[in-house]
Amino acid sequence: MKFGVVVFPGSNCDEDMVYVLRNILGQEVVKLWHKDHDLQGVDMVVLPGGFSYGDYLRSGAIARFSPIMNEVIDFAEKGGYVLGVCNGFQILCEAHLLPGTLMHNTSHRFICKNQYIIADNNASPINAGLPLDRPLLIPIAHGEGNYFADAEVIKELEDHAQVLFRYCDANGNVTPEANPNGSVNNIAGVTNRHRNVFGMMPHPERAADPELANVDGRLIFESLLNHCLSEVK
Repeated sequence: MKFGVVVFPGSNCDEDMVYVLRNILGQEVVKLWHKDHDLQGVDMVVLPGGFSYGDYLRSGAIARFSPIMNEVIDFAEKGGYVLGVCNGFQILCEAHLLPGTLMHNTSHRFICKNQYIIADNNASPINAGLPLDRPLLIPIAHGEGNYFADAEVIKELEDHAQVLFRYCDANGNVTPEANPNGSVNNIAGVTNRHRNVFGMMPHPERAADPELANVDGRLIFESLLNHCLSEVK
């Protein structure tokens, strides 16, 4: 499978993502510069974490207008798979490929720590292969990770199983105390109605190498990869 990792000015998790996809998962990976107009025939586009354009205005607001995003939006609208992690999630929301927005953490502080999340369902490729009773320990690192949408949008997300992951404690309990940033309903990631665009604030690429003594994030990549490869067969 061929992945394209988009690099914006200010991206800083692109190399981590490339390493996991290429070295850990053994997939073909190309880097896509933000000024490119060619997705180079990739099967999936990944928008990595970082501080695109210095997070000026709003996180992801400027990156959404990079030339490459015209191609990404067209790709997604035609059913192509797109994954956005942290800043990538913010960009996808700004581009209206995903509903909602990411606001400042309720603590008004940058949060960088390991955080438990749990798959809310098995309805989407990215969580289809994950156990629903096992919390995953995935790092978070953000100042604007507070997911918000109006009540009608939240109801649609809940009714159509579009919530991918929720913040939880070590036992898998989804509680206000386990919510690190104030996200509505402890939401840590969502998908679109067609289930081909995925956004999440936690960084699975930072928990996918045995050298880091944590491979919980690899389970997320493997779920997505196995689903996509099964479609090819």
